[in-house]
Amino acid sequence: MIVGYARVSSTGQDHATQIDRLTAAGAEKLFSEKQSGLDKDRPALEECLRFVREGDVLLVTKLDRLARSASHLHQIVEGLNQKGVGFRVLDDATLDTTTRTGKLVFGILASIAEFETALRKERQLEGIAKAKAEGRTGGRPAQITPGIKAEIIQLSAEGVSVRKIAAEVGFSKSAVQKVLDEAKATKTP
Repeated sequence: MIVGYARVSSTGQDHATQIDRLTAAGAEKLFSEKQSGLDKDRPALEECLRFVREGDVLLVTKLDRLARSASHLHQIVEGLNQKGVGFRVLDDATLDTTTRTGKLVFGILASIAEFETALRKERQLEGIAKAKAEGRTGGRPAQITPGIKAEIIQLSAEGVSVRKIAAEVGFSKSAVQKVLDEAKATKTP
């Protein structure tokens, strides 16, 4: 059975053209939705992927109608392969996993996607290492400066309440309490 999947990104768009093309290409069962491709929760796609059975072919008009990224595409097609389901794209005849050439092309695309992911991860780790070497640990810069910490500790030593210290320095009571707790922890052996 050929199973078609159609998607448009917004409610103002119409997927009638996709449905017509899928039907003309032999789709016997159709799933369609108006949902952004970036959304992880796409109920019609999930239902479609549950519906297809061994020997079926999932058909889409364009590759971007199905997947958010190359890795997402690979994940979907790998799941289809495990179920014995083929995959075809109308606008790109080379992407047809029911043929030897289509499987080869898809394998190459999947390898490229995997390589890109590895490169991205490597660059990210290099950036983190560089930041650590420069003394940057990530996150937002501390708002409470050493001077403000010293003022909080001094006011507390003078017997001023946490609430009044917070009002004086312009930070929350919990932020002031955290500074005081840290100061106690560093003094206690």
